[in-house]
Amino acid sequence: MREKKRCQWCVGDPIYEAYHDMEWGVPLQEDQSLFEFLTLETFQAGLSWITILRKRENFRLAFDGFDYRQIAKYSETKIQTLLHNAGIVRNSLKIRAAINNAQHFQNIQEEFGSFSDYIWRFVAHQPIQNRYTHHSEIPSTTVLAKKISLDLKKRGFRFVGPTVMYAHMQATGMVNDHVVDCFRYKEIQKIA
Repeated sequence: MREKKRCQWCVGDPIYEAYHDMEWGVPLQEDQSLFEFLTLETFQAGLSWITILRKRENFRLAFDGFDYRQIAKYSETKIQTLLHNAGIVRNSLKIRAAINNAQHFQNIQEEFGSFSDYIWRFVAHQPIQNRYTHHSEIPSTTVLAKKISLDLKKRGFRFVGPTVMYAHMQATGMVNDHVVDCFRYKEIQKIA
Protein backbone atom coordinates (compact mmCIF):
# COMPACT_ATOMS: atom_id res chain seq x y z
CA MET A 1 0.00 0.00 0.00
CA ARG A 2 1.36 3.41 -1.01
CA GLU A 3 1.79 6.12 1.62
CA LYS A 4 -0.45 9.15 1.17
CA LYS A 5 1.30 12.25 -0.16
CA ARG A 6 1.10 14.98 2.49
CA CYS A 7 2.31 18.54 2.88
CA GLN A 8 5.98 18.32 3.84
CA TRP A 9 5.68 20.35 7.06
CA CYS A 10 3.73 17.63 8.88
CA VAL A 11 5.51 14.47 7.71
CA GLY A 12 7.07 12.27 10.39
CA ASP A 13 5.17 13.38 13.47
CA PRO A 14 1.95 11.47 14.24
CA ILE A 15 0.34 14.47 16.00
CA TYR A 16 1.18 16.79 13.13
CA GLU A 17 0.02 14.26 10.53
CA ALA A 18 -3.31 13.70 12.30
CA TYR A 19 -3.88 17.45 12.58
CA HIS A 20 -2.98 17.91 8.90
CA ASP A 21 -5.17 15.01 7.76
CA MET A 22 -8.26 15.87 9.83
CA GLU A 23 -8.31 19.60 10.62
CA TRP A 24 -5.87 21.89 8.84
CA GLY A 25 -7.57 23.85 6.11
CA VAL A 26 -11.10 22.61 6.80
CA PRO A 27 -13.41 25.64 6.51
CA LEU A 28 -14.74 26.47 9.98
CA GLN A 29 -17.85 28.58 10.44
CA GLU A 30 -18.60 27.92 14.12
CA ASP A 31 -17.59 30.70 16.51
CA GLN A 32 -16.40 28.45 19.34
CA SER A 33 -13.95 26.67 17.01
CA LEU A 34 -12.80 29.94 15.47
CA PHE A 35 -12.09 31.31 18.94
CA GLU A 36 -10.16 28.17 19.89
CA PHE A 37 -7.87 28.51 16.89
CA LEU A 38 -7.47 32.25 17.39
CA THR A 39 -6.44 31.64 21.00
CA LEU A 40 -4.07 28.78 20.19
CA GLU A 41 -2.43 30.83 17.45
CA THR A 42 -2.05 33.71 19.91
CA PHE A 43 -0.14 31.37 22.21
CA GLN A 44 1.90 30.06 19.29
CA ALA A 45 3.43 33.47 18.54
CA GLY A 46 7.19 32.92 18.75
CA LEU A 47 6.81 29.15 19.22
CA SER A 48 6.29 26.18 16.93
CA TRP A 49 2.78 24.96 16.13
CA ILE A 50 3.68 21.42 17.24
CA THR A 51 4.44 22.78 20.73
CA ILE A 52 0.90 24.16 20.89
CA LEU A 53 -0.68 21.01 19.44
CA ARG A 54 1.03 18.88 22.09
CA LYS A 55 -0.47 21.12 24.80
CA ARG A 56 -3.88 21.53 23.14
CA GLU A 57 -5.82 19.30 25.54
CA ASN A 58 -4.19 21.06 28.49
CA PHE A 59 -5.27 24.39 27.01
CA ARG A 60 -8.83 23.09 26.59
CA LEU A 61 -8.97 22.09 30.24
CA ALA A 62 -7.32 25.25 31.52
CA PHE A 63 -9.44 27.58 29.38
CA ASP A 64 -12.87 26.02 30.01
CA GLY A 65 -13.09 24.38 26.60
CA PHE A 66 -12.34 27.75 24.96
CA ASP A 67 -15.71 29.10 26.09
CA TYR A 68 -15.10 32.75 25.25
CA ARG A 69 -18.02 33.85 27.46
CA GLN A 70 -16.28 32.32 30.49
CA ILE A 71 -12.81 33.46 29.48
CA ALA A 72 -14.00 37.06 29.10
CA LYS A 73 -14.86 37.04 32.82
CA TYR A 74 -11.60 35.59 34.14
CA SER A 75 -10.42 37.19 37.36
CA GLU A 76 -6.90 37.91 38.54
CA THR A 77 -7.14 34.75 40.66
CA LYS A 78 -7.84 32.69 37.54
CA ILE A 79 -4.95 34.39 35.74
CA GLN A 80 -2.60 33.42 38.58
CA THR A 81 -3.87 29.81 38.39
CA LEU A 82 -3.14 29.76 34.66
CA LEU A 83 0.34 31.21 35.23
CA HIS A 84 1.10 28.23 37.48
CA ASN A 85 -0.28 25.62 35.05
CA ALA A 86 2.73 23.74 33.65
CA GLY A 87 0.55 22.12 30.97
CA ILE A 88 0.11 25.33 28.99
CA VAL A 89 2.31 28.19 27.78
CA ARG A 90 2.66 30.32 30.92
CA ASN A 91 3.04 33.76 29.42
CA SER A 92 1.24 36.54 31.28
CA LEU A 93 0.87 38.75 28.21
CA LYS A 94 -0.63 35.94 26.14
CA ILE A 95 -2.98 34.82 28.93
CA ARG A 96 -4.19 38.39 29.38
CA ALA A 97 -4.51 38.76 25.60
CA ALA A 98 -6.74 35.66 25.47
CA ILE A 99 -9.06 37.24 28.05
CA ASN A 100 -9.02 40.60 26.28
CA ASN A 101 -9.67 38.92 22.93
CA ALA A 102 -12.61 36.96 24.36
CA GLN A 103 -14.20 40.25 25.39
CA HIS A 104 -13.68 41.83 21.97
CA PHE A 105 -14.77 38.62 20.25
CA GLN A 106 -18.19 39.12 21.83
CA ASN A 107 -18.25 42.76 20.67
CA ILE A 108 -17.73 41.55 17.10
CA GLN A 109 -20.55 39.03 17.55
CA GLU A 110 -22.86 41.83 18.64
CA GLU A 111 -21.89 43.97 15.66
CA PHE A 112 -21.87 41.31 12.92
CA GLY A 113 -24.16 38.60 14.32
CA SER A 114 -21.24 36.17 14.63
CA PHE A 115 -17.46 36.20 14.52
CA SER A 116 -17.75 33.84 11.56
CA ASP A 117 -19.69 36.41 9.53
CA TYR A 118 -17.11 39.03 10.43
CA ILE A 119 -13.97 37.04 9.58
CA TRP A 120 -15.30 35.23 6.50
CA ARG A 121 -16.39 38.49 4.87
CA PHE A 122 -12.68 39.19 4.24
CA VAL A 123 -12.70 36.32 1.70
CA ALA A 124 -16.27 36.94 0.47
CA HIS A 125 -17.37 33.85 2.44
CA GLN A 126 -15.47 31.59 0.03
CA PRO A 127 -12.07 29.95 0.73
CA ILE A 128 -9.16 31.13 -1.38
CA GLN A 129 -7.81 28.17 -3.38
CA ASN A 130 -4.05 28.59 -3.67
CA ARG A 131 -2.01 26.35 -5.95
CA TYR A 132 1.39 25.88 -4.34
CA THR A 133 3.57 23.02 -5.52
CA HIS A 134 6.12 23.14 -2.68
CA HIS A 135 5.82 24.18 0.95
CA SER A 136 8.62 26.73 0.46
CA GLU A 137 6.27 28.74 -1.79
CA ILE A 138 3.69 29.25 0.94
CA PRO A 139 3.99 32.71 2.50
CA SER A 140 3.99 33.35 6.24
CA THR A 141 1.68 36.31 5.70
CA THR A 142 -0.20 38.13 2.95
CA VAL A 143 -1.66 41.54 2.25
CA LEU A 144 -5.08 40.19 3.26
CA ALA A 145 -3.73 38.82 6.57
CA LYS A 146 -2.26 42.26 7.27
CA LYS A 147 -5.64 43.86 6.56
CA ILE A 148 -7.42 41.47 8.96
CA SER A 149 -4.73 42.01 11.59
CA LEU A 150 -5.08 45.78 11.40
CA ASP A 151 -8.86 45.57 11.65
CA LEU A 152 -8.72 43.29 14.70
CA LYS A 153 -6.13 45.53 16.37
CA LYS A 154 -8.38 48.55 15.80
CA ARG A 155 -11.10 46.57 17.56
CA GLY A 156 -8.83 46.01 20.58
CA PHE A 157 -7.45 42.52 19.92
CA ARG A 158 -3.89 41.65 20.95
CA PHE A 159 -1.31 39.18 19.59
CA VAL A 160 -3.06 39.12 16.22
CA GLY A 161 -0.22 40.17 13.94
CA PRO A 162 -0.26 39.34 10.22
CA THR A 163 1.64 36.05 10.66
CA VAL A 164 -0.75 34.90 13.40
CA MET A 165 -3.72 35.87 11.24
CA TYR A 166 -2.39 34.05 8.19
CA ALA A 167 -1.89 30.93 10.31
CA HIS A 168 -5.51 31.40 11.46
CA MET A 169 -6.68 31.69 7.85
CA GLN A 170 -4.83 28.49 6.94
CA ALA A 171 -6.02 26.52 9.96
CA THR A 172 -9.66 27.52 9.60
CA GLY A 173 -9.88 27.00 5.86
CA MET A 174 -10.13 30.60 4.74
CA VAL A 175 -7.27 29.64 2.43
CA ASN A 176 -6.40 26.21 1.05
CA ASP A 177 -2.63 26.06 1.42
CA HIS A 178 -2.22 22.32 1.02
CA VAL A 179 0.26 21.80 -1.79
CA VAL A 180 -1.48 20.61 -4.96
CA ASP A 181 -0.09 17.05 -4.81
CA CYS A 182 -1.15 16.58 -1.17
CA PHE A 183 -4.07 14.17 -0.86
CA ARG A 184 -5.97 16.79 1.18
CA TYR A 185 -5.79 19.52 -1.47
CA LYS A 186 -8.68 18.21 -3.56
CA GLU A 187 -10.61 17.01 -0.52
CA ILE A 188 -10.52 20.52 0.94
CA GLN A 189 -11.56 21.98 -2.43
CA LYS A 190 -14.66 19.76 -2.37
CA ILE A 191 -15.56 20.82 1.18
CA ALA A 192 -15.36 24.49 0.23
